[in-house]
Amino acid sequence: MSKILWADDEIDLLKPHLMFLQGKGYEVVTATNGYDAVDLYTEQASDIDVVFLDESMPGLTGLEVLMKIKALNRNVPVVMITKNEAEHVMEDAIGGQISDYLIKPVNPNQILLTLKRILDNKRLLSEKTAQNYQQEFREIFMEITGGLDQNQWVEAYKKIVNWEMRVDANQATGVSEILSQQKEQANTEFSKFVTKNYFDWVDRTKEVGPIMSHSMMRKHIFPHIGNGVPTIVVLLDNLRYDQWKTIEPILNEQFRTENEGYFFSILPTATQYSRNAIFAGMMPSEIEKNFPDKWKNDTDEGGKNLFEDFFLGKQIERSFRKPVKWDYVKVTNVNHGKELNDNILHYMNNDVTVIVYNFIDMLSHARTEMEVLKELAGDERAYRSLTRSWFLHSPLWTALQKLEGRDVQLFVTTDHGTIRVQSPSKVVGDRETTTNLRYKVGRNLQYEARDVLAIKDPLKAGLPRPNISSTFIFAKEDYFFLYPNNYNHYHNYYRNTFQHGGISLEEMICPVVRMRSK
Repeated sequence: MSKILWADDEIDLLKPHLMFLQGKGYEVVTATNGYDAVDLYTEQASDIDVVFLDESMPGLTGLEVLMKIKALNRNVPVVMITKNEAEHVMEDAIGGQISDYLIKPVNPNQILLTLKRILDNKRLLSEKTAQNYQQEFREIFMEITGGLDQNQWVEAYKKIVNWEMRVDANQATGVSEILSQQKEQANTEFSKFVTKNYFDWVDRTKEVGPIMSHSMMRKHIFPHIGNGVPTIVVLLDNLRYDQWKTIEPILNEQFRTENEGYFFSILPTATQYSRNAIFAGMMPSEIEKNFPDKWKNDTDEGGKNLFEDFFLGKQIERSFRKPVKWDYVKVTNVNHGKELNDNILHYMNNDVTVIVYNFIDMLSHARTEMEVLKELAGDERAYRSLTRSWFLHSPLWTALQKLEGRDVQLFVTTDHGTIRVQSPSKVVGDRETTTNLRYKVGRNLQYEARDVLAIKDPLKAGLPRPNISSTFIFAKEDYFFLYPNNYNHYHNYYRNTFQHGGISLEEMICPVVRMRSK
């Protein structure tokens, strides 16, 4: 039962209102002056959910009582009731953070509507969200089981993410489990779709399918460079579409979204493959063929993404007839972030500047290792919230804010996403088999065929072949690979962690967003 404190020097005249509210299930305590109102609130603050204040009480005025109550609890909702419609009174009240105001005489239904809006708003929004989702549930079900093409899959995924965001915002927890199950079903169907079509997509002779990692810059970004406006491309590693939607409102304070495009990450949805393909404009097998000294396979020693600037430069040379002034910046630690902040205005002299920001990848890895981050980012909702909080306070956002007032074109994109893994799948391999949880490369692999897409001829998928008998396997849906040794230990350790490398909507469908400074 919600409890109301109502202070009015004519409280006896309001008895019909009080009886009406009590009949609706509200408890009301009353005061006939400001001093008693403050004392009552002081004594019962933890029990009082909303305060109604008469503005023109003798002694302490309603505005004075408002200030004293807000000093005790600035979050308590306060409704001012007044005969005075003078502008300065309302300005003072609003400045004092009232939740609403009503003009006398008030009727009981006015009071009830105000209470519903203030006290029941979250519950009503939650119920409305659940009702709306129930109405759309069948439509989404029919879509994801109806044989979608790549554009329709993107729209279906966006629709699911949109519902996730609405459920977050309106705390419609009763819908979460059903929505999660629907996304699982969507990933099952999407995995079938990818398995059926992937080899055609990466076959350059067929030119079918979505824009993918190796064609992303050529298709999405390069056509917009060279128009006299400096372009900044921010590649946030591991940025899922839902995380993008979380930080978009922050960026929209300074930049307007002109186009929200997408591309599909190649397999494996892992940095050394997808990001090298993005910057080289080539599939990994082509990179190995053209630049054999700069490609490293999973089992090779050394960094796997050390030549992104080289690859980018070569792709720019191939793609533009006239010289393009460009720069490449990689941020992997706090000092790099400070350098970006210091130099951001210098990049306005370039045609294009590419900034690779390696935070979200580190966050997902740290979350696997650190118990405190497992608590902070225990599910998708918390992971989105943590990403938003990081971005809001990051050197990257600080640097971008320095561009205010300048005509700048901004692209925000990623290399691949991540999925929260739930279902273990046993794999057996030799010592040379890679350790990745969502994909593996090795010889004589033994695996659960229903859980994976297996590629026994890597060249057909645009991938290098480390050995003559190398096979790639990619986990579908929310599976993650475990060896039989210490199976239960690693099952508990990795379950519910965010991983990448396999086939899922979250990993493969990547945002590439074009923005312009306001």
